[in-house]
Amino acid sequence: MRTTPDGRPIPPAHADERTMLEAWLDFHRATLTLKCSGLKDDQLRLAAASPSSMTLLGLVQHMAEVERTWFQRVFAGQDLPPVFGEGNLDGFALQPERGLDEAVAAWQAEVARSRELVAEASLDDSGRLSEQEAGHVGGQGVSLRWIMVHMIEEYARHNGHADLIREQIDGVTGA
Repeated sequence: MRTTPDGRPIPPAHADERTMLEAWLDFHRATLTLKCSGLKDDQLRLAAASPSSMTLLGLVQHMAEVERTWFQRVFAGQDLPPVFGEGNLDGFALQPERGLDEAVAAWQAEVARSRELVAEASLDDSGRLSEQEAGHVGGQGVSLRWIMVHMIEEYARHNGHADLIREQIDGVTGA
């Protein structure tokens, strides 16, 4: 597999659907990691712009929660608590004692579990949304294909946030 100069995996220009979806999801996962690299703890906790309290550390925690929600709860039907505790349902809340290493370890564990759960699944296999979530989508069943496309969108959107936060912190842009 080819990589960008900064080490992220380059999605293939020609591949089957499954390979393409997995490659783009991995690319965006690696991009979030890159956005956090080389920063000190206090920088990772800097909010984007008032009134937002979004931080790079919070984004990593949030994506751990998103991975758990879509692959374990929705796709696999597992009933699991929030990754970072009941008081942090979306993962954005920061704790003074939890730094990037711990947040990344939790996030990477969720990513590994996501990969495990879908390794042998068909893109046509379905997960089940709650009634409330189904109201946004139009039905309770969602295919693994839908989940993977949604995850690519979720990472891409938040990587855009991460771009802006990182630029505000130290002027680093791109990637």
